[in-house]
Amino acid sequence: MCGIFGTINCNIPLEKVKPLLYHRGPDAQNVYHHKNVQLHHFRLSILDLEGGSQPMHYKNYVVIFNGEMYNHLEVREKLNLQCVTNSDTETVLHAYEKLGSKCLSYFDGMFALAIYDIRKEELFLARDRAGKKPLFLYRKDNTIVFSSELNALAKTLDLSVNEHSIEMYLRGSTYGKYTPYNNVEEVLPASSLTINCTNLKCEENIWWDIYDYYGEGKKDFDKTLSSFERIFEDAVVTRIDSSDLEVGTFLSGGIDSGLVTAFAAKHKENLKTFTVSFKGGSFDESDLAKLVADKYSTKHTEIQISFDNLKDDFDKIVSNYGEPFTDSSAIPSYYVSKEAKKYLTVILNGDGADELFGGYRRYVAFNKFDFFKSNPILKAIASPMLSVLPPSHNKKSKYNYFYRLLSLINSTGVDTYWLGTLDDFIGFENHFYKENINYFPEIDSRLKKYDNVPPAEKLMLLDFHTILQGILLPKIDIATMANSLEGRSPFMSKDVMEFSAGLHKDYKVNGTTTKYFLREMARKYLPEKLILQPKRGFEIPLKSWVNNQLNETINDYLRSDNAFYKDFIKAEFIYNLLDDTIKMPAEKRAKILYKLVCLEIWRKNQNF
Repeated sequence: MCGIFGTINCNIPLEKVKPLLYHRGPDAQNVYHHKNVQLHHFRLSILDLEGGSQPMHYKNYVVIFNGEMYNHLEVREKLNLQCVTNSDTETVLHAYEKLGSKCLSYFDGMFALAIYDIRKEELFLARDRAGKKPLFLYRKDNTIVFSSELNALAKTLDLSVNEHSIEMYLRGSTYGKYTPYNNVEEVLPASSLTINCTNLKCEENIWWDIYDYYGEGKKDFDKTLSSFERIFEDAVVTRIDSSDLEVGTFLSGGIDSGLVTAFAAKHKENLKTFTVSFKGGSFDESDLAKLVADKYSTKHTEIQISFDNLKDDFDKIVSNYGEPFTDSSAIPSYYVSKEAKKYLTVILNGDGADELFGGYRRYVAFNKFDFFKSNPILKAIASPMLSVLPPSHNKKSKYNYFYRLLSLINSTGVDTYWLGTLDDFIGFENHFYKENINYFPEIDSRLKKYDNVPPAEKLMLLDFHTILQGILLPKIDIATMANSLEGRSPFMSKDVMEFSAGLHKDYKVNGTTTKYFLREMARKYLPEKLILQPKRGFEIPLKSWVNNQLNETINDYLRSDNAFYKDFIKAEFIYNLLDDTIKMPAEKRAKILYKLVCLEIWRKNQNF
């Protein structure tokens, strides 16, 4: 796990970049320079501590690599690669020398990499299938700069704000290639770029697509389950074995981390497991987690997290992302990573299981009805009902579920997607200065591409590209790497992702049961009490934060005369929100105010 940074026709010295990416690679910082190309590397040593130094050279190639290739020894054997170290970086370099970009299909891992061909003066950039490791690219005139983090670009280049991206952020979330900066794009997951370093011509390629693996799926449950157990065990084992440091697991009270722990404990004695409990949270899963820890005799630690210093830490935590970031669970993710780093450097988690196997409650509704297709008759009923019904203030109530269903029936297209996921400003678009045009044509394009996919699976595919790739994985990457901690996700294995895509839809959502396949699998490995637990994320007290710990901060930013949001949204609406005089669910109000204050903090930290 590392940080990478590179330039073409732009001399940015290592010492200028070092303080910006040091947290991603505190163990070593090195640079390679050839003609108009610079490659900076910041290393967090985990595998082959002695032989994995970067930038690494082989024949006419130089590589800088952020991430891990869990199957790199298998790749060596398949391709008959003659390597001299145990480093996965050397495997990457030799595989590229032999196969070029085709080598990517052999890798199972999380990665963002840059390979420079000295002879051709050509730079190759690539990201892993799910986009676990970030990579951003600045292109303007005759200059190219790439980086693992946006902050490193923002603080070394003269950037300007991309107002279109800010509109995207406010109306849902920044999506796809877009970043809040002009001339800066995110290199898409599962994509590669080949750049001619002389004329800067760039060729882009999408080298993997989870949609290609979707199908009807077989309904022989026992055989399917047996096959998956082998695949999942291999994913867990390789993520343990490809580390020269001790590996532990995050253990919540859910089945995802429980299954990861169960298979890890089969392979590793005295496995260290960690459960987190929060002061002020609405639930405590430590008892459920302890059931799993006791079952597998792990060395279990319960980490108590306090938000007592939230007011002082808030700006720093949200500023780590280098962009306005809407997910408030970034706060507990940061504190959890900070505490876990005191015990370990590598930890396994259950990320990705919900999007791949159908873990969210909204999938149940979409499994029963295709909300993406407009129904004029139902819409004629839902619309007047919504105009008179009071909003729901309890997101877990049956009334809230009914109210959300009516809202989905009354929506169309991209709005249907955001209403089912991030509905912050849905219903209040009239308070924007610009009319509600479609800021997400790429999502519209995916909706058309997935037209023949059943609605619940269509929603899962959209979540994979939007919520998972755009919010959840960046959240964890920044939170862990800000504390020099590596998080590994067995559910993000190549074989697990492709298996889940081909799984029969009834094994994902079955009636009202979410994540049916994993729940049935869990019966063999986890205590019965965990099996039917509902999906929970970090149940953070956002409403309380907004009204208490962060109240002064939020009011200071949002009532400021030069607040940035006022370029996009009518200030009177936000002032009324601050005064709590608008008819709106309390949770929705808190989300909007949180989203806006994150925007203001980001804007404050910029040079423009």
